[in-house]
Amino acid sequence: MAKNSESQQQPFDVVLDSIADGVFTVDKDWHITSFNRAAEEITGVPRDEAIGRLCSEVLHANICESACALRQTMDTGKPVINKSIYIVATDGRRLPVSISTALLKKEDGEVIGGVETFRDLSVVEELRKQLKARHSCEDMISRNHEMQRMFGILPDIAQSESTVLIEGPSGSGKELLARAIHNLSPRAQKPLVVVNMGALPDTLLESELFGYKAGAFTDAKKDKSGRIAIAEGGTIFLDEIGDMSPASQVKLLRVLQEHEYEPLGATKPVRADVRVVAATNRNVDELVADGNFREDLYYRLNVLRLTLPPLANRKEDIPLLIEHFMGRLETIRNKGVTGISDEAVAALMRYDWPGNIRELENALEHAYVLCGGGEIRPEHLPGHLHPRPDERATLPGTLREMEREFITNALIRNNGRRVVTAEELGIDKGTLWRKMKRLGIDVPRAKGEGA
Repeated sequence: MAKNSESQQQPFDVVLDSIADGVFTVDKDWHITSFNRAAEEITGVPRDEAIGRLCSEVLHANICESACALRQTMDTGKPVINKSIYIVATDGRRLPVSISTALLKKEDGEVIGGVETFRDLSVVEELRKQLKARHSCEDMISRNHEMQRMFGILPDIAQSESTVLIEGPSGSGKELLARAIHNLSPRAQKPLVVVNMGALPDTLLESELFGYKAGAFTDAKKDKSGRIAIAEGGTIFLDEIGDMSPASQVKLLRVLQEHEYEPLGATKPVRADVRVVAATNRNVDELVADGNFREDLYYRLNVLRLTLPPLANRKEDIPLLIEHFMGRLETIRNKGVTGISDEAVAALMRYDWPGNIRELENALEHAYVLCGGGEIRPEHLPGHLHPRPDERATLPGTLREMEREFITNALIRNNGRRVVTAEELGIDKGTLWRKMKRLGIDVPRAKGEGA
């Protein structure tokens, strides 16, 4: 009987070794019973050392403890298909792989274990990193065409000493943009000091910005440096300058015009070697027209002007931002959350995000907390992101449908011009054509444009 079993095992091993993906099988106690050649090459573990050991001891996957896909299949009888995880090779490298699992049964249907296949995604991951590098600048990530143009000119803006005015809605990343300007500038080794101008009442603004001398007022027991002095040689970021009172605007104007200020109680001015980057979520042109913002201060601030679009106008960035925030959450908390379902991503793509990137980050953190491990699903998202029952019939529900709608809208917006649409989407024309063919998109080509 043993001889017959061994003779059956040999062709089985030959078949396994002919497969390019790593394959291993386990018994009901999770001990490895077979381990093909590709599995040896991917993990660095010889077959003789793998067989008989627990699969968790060989693969060291990030889901072994809390969300084992093979255990899920053994418990439910349902296969797992193309789940992205990480394993640790013998040389300590963290390898990205895609796994699929199934039950292992005898001819009579009795379950005797499980089988898992895994594909090395290292090359894919490297390409993904290169793509991400193309779509990032410092800590900002975007494939949106407006943001990409901004990324292109940001190094030149950073190298200058000119004042920068950043406009954009709350939560759109104005402080991140200010930090990028500082980090790319010759002042990067000096401090970046952030001041929320809208949070400082007039009674505190002068002492906070300019500091004071001992004896300047009753409780001034000793000298105190202001934010401008702390930022000396570096950059001061004045957030929400549109909320400043007229009196505060006068005090700031002198710093920009004369590059000097007087601490409270001082008898002579102090020179200020700082670069000013200002930001607002309000329309400064309207504030000036209404007489609520000094025109001379506006001209001093508006030397270089950058505008951040709301997230609703750059939804192509949502998948990139999801990946970025999910990776950061898993690094910090390490809960074994392995990804996010297509349905959950589709729900995030449907929403208009009035709170912009900050709201998206908060929504993902909410989902991460509620998801005990494994994959984030729609039920883990905040309730307001779930479509109402009467909306579900009219909303695209899958990523494929969302991608089709998104590309179609981009083509219509660009009058069918594929080259312009591909540039806006951050992909090449050939990739756009293949996506159109795969998704069944038929938008008439613009006159005069080639294939």
